[in-house]
Amino acid sequence: MEPFLIVERDGPVVTATLNRPDQRNAISTQDDVLAVERFCAHVAADMSVRAVVLTGAGSAFCAGGNVKDMHGRTGMFAGSPYALRNAYRAGIQRIPMALYELEVPVVAAVNGPAIGAGLDLACMCDIRIASDKAKFAESFVKLGIVPGDGGAWLLPRVIGMARASLMTLTGDMIDAAKALEYGLLSEVVSSDDLLSSAQAIAQRIAANPGHGTRLAKRLLREGQDMKLAPLLELSAAYQALAHHTEDHHEAVSAMLEKRPAALQDR
Repeated sequence: MEPFLIVERDGPVVTATLNRPDQRNAISTQDDVLAVERFCAHVAADMSVRAVVLTGAGSAFCAGGNVKDMHGRTGMFAGSPYALRNAYRAGIQRIPMALYELEVPVVAAVNGPAIGAGLDLACMCDIRIASDKAKFAESFVKLGIVPGDGGAWLLPRVIGMARASLMTLTGDMIDAAKALEYGLLSEVVSSDDLLSSAQAIAQRIAANPGHGTRLAKRLLREGQDMKLAPLLELSAAYQALAHHTEDHHEAVSAMLEKRPAALQDR
């Protein structure tokens, strides 16, 4: 079987493609979860990676969980309530822990429907752009279940509580134009331009020193749950680290000399 993630690299930018187009890139097995977790660990450890693009193969971005497995109570949805609870904790919930905590900036290129856990997956990324063919739904209640992978925490932080409540409690689908209006997306482009547009954003991020973007992303993440005073303390500590990197000194010299910086990722 083909790997769940196809990984390609262009300089400091890595593109990861969910690769189950026949299943609309649903997250179906523990191996799928482990593939995402291992990818995040690999990228985090490679300081020469400065940005990631995440997209889907075929017509969908990610259809979330496998509804056929839900119906048959097989695979990830088998077992007693206690077993299912542990399966969620040891399974799909590892994806938000890995991807949301990844300090490398991630751009989601939403090529088609992002449904349920697929929408939540997009919300785990830092920046989202979409094809005009994309659709979005926090559709768990349509199946009589709840967001099991962190959606109730992620979605309100992206689009606000009122709109997150509307999407979560109705389960209704919205199109790309509405998602742009909601602030879920930064941009909507044609399907032909989607991947190149996402990679262009990633390259703009990657043009900056990687330590700076990693630390800045961490501050943005931590700032969502901190008061100003402790965030300022954390910012001072990170800034002290940043000032003592070689790439900071090179970036300052390049700006003063009006030339591109020769970054060394150190």
